[in-house]
Order: sequence, then C-alpha cells, then structure tokens
Amino acid sequence: MNDYGYYNCIIENLEKINKTQTASIKAAGKLLADTIADDRLIHVYGGGGHTTLAMGEIFFRAGGLANINPIMETGLSVFNQALKYLELERTVNYGRAIIKYYDLKKDDVLIVFHNIGINAATIDAVDEAKKLGVKIIAVSSSYWQNEMPADHFIRHPNGKNLFDYADVCIDDFNPVGDAVVKLKGLDTPIAPVSNVVDFYIAHLIEIEAISQCLARGITPPVWSSANAPGGDEKNAEYIAKYRPRIKML
Repeated sequence: MNDYGYYNCIIENLEKINKTQTASIKAAGKLLADTIADDRLIHVYGGGGHTTLAMGEIFFRAGGLANINPIMETGLSVFNQALKYLELERTVNYGRAIIKYYDLKKDDVLIVFHNIGINAATIDAVDEAKKLGVKIIAVSSSYWQNEMPADHFIRHPNGKNLFDYADVCIDDFNPVGDAVVKLKGLDTPIAPVSNVVDFYIAHLIEIEAISQCLARGITPPVWSSANAPGGDEKNAEYIAKYRPRIKML
C-alpha cells in the first residue's frame, strides 16, 4: 500500500522521542509515582481542540491508571462546535477559570497536552496552576513554540510558552502545521501526526509511572477492561474509591 510517506513520518517522530525524551519521561513517571504513593489524583488538561483527545485517551482506559482526573471542559473540546472551541481556546482567562473550578492543591501534578503550547487557554491554565504550587508536566512541541512569530495573534498576550511553566517538558516534535504528507496538485499538506504521537507519549508516561510504583513495592490502581469477562468486578473497588473524587466518573 502506498501511504505517501505517512508511516515513515510517524515512525521518525516516535524514534526521535525515544532517543531524546527518555529523561523527561522518567521524570514524569516519578512525579506520577509520587502522586500514587500519596493517594492523590493525577490531573490532566488539554489546551484546546484535538489535544483534548489525549486527555480522553488515558481516562477510564483499560490498562490505564484509575486515578486520572480529566480537567474536562467541553467548550475547549472537539465535541463543541468547531468555530466556537477555536475562539474559546484563544480567550484570555478561560483556562484560568477551568483550573480554579477543579480546585487543584499545592504539590498536585497536572499533565498538560497542547502541541502548539502558546494559546490563551493553555497559558492561563498553567499560569494559574503554577500560582497554586502545582507541578506541571507539559507535552508539547518545541517547533511550534520556537518558530511561531512573537507577535502572532494566537499567542497569549504575555508571550510565554507552555514549556516556560513546566517542571517536566516532553517534546512531541510536532511540526508547525501538524500535517506531514504533501501530494502533487494540492498546496495544503494532509495527514496530521500530533495525536498518534501524543497518545504514545501519554501511555509511555503511564508505563513508566507504573513500573516505578512496582519497583517501590506499591501496587498502582489500574483499570481492567470493562468489556472483558470479570472487568466490572475488578473495577468495582476503584469505582467506589474514585467516583466521589473524580468529577467525570
């Protein structure tokens, strides 16, 4: 099958992550393992549009951590009208209001997905979280943050990047524009790579956290598939424990 180079683009990106982001993945895993050891929730936020799907990918997921708390705002997600969420993710103080509503505490951990990493809904969210003493793991692209003009209209007025706020930065190397396949006769690139790569990073962080927990003698809370035999029975304990604490459960 001719995939027009799409597969190779994805693999090259994943290999770059494997070669360069190991230390950051391990550092993120440690923060998550510490959070599990302290019986805290792991908060996850998507800064707008399709990056909210990475948050959904690790929430209530078979084989995933049960203490994931998605800071889910439908207004920023692809389940809102497209032009509306595009405006909202560029609206100053909208992200700050979301963080305030979820009542994060000092030393909580917040994973933020936004490969562009410069829009208002992302920057205000991490700025508010930082003021609260929250530890931030950022999954984003250095290309977008470094290559977008300083005066570009989608930037937060303070001009800062997501990585400026993060305790741990994980680079997903998403290219500016996201789409990577160019076909003769069409000026616009097609086939984005960001979600494939960010889903991979999200699960890498979980794998590392679970591995570090086991090395400490801690049994981490992990969901079984609700659709497999015995899944509901295995999950009942975590449902009882986390339903009062996780708004989206």
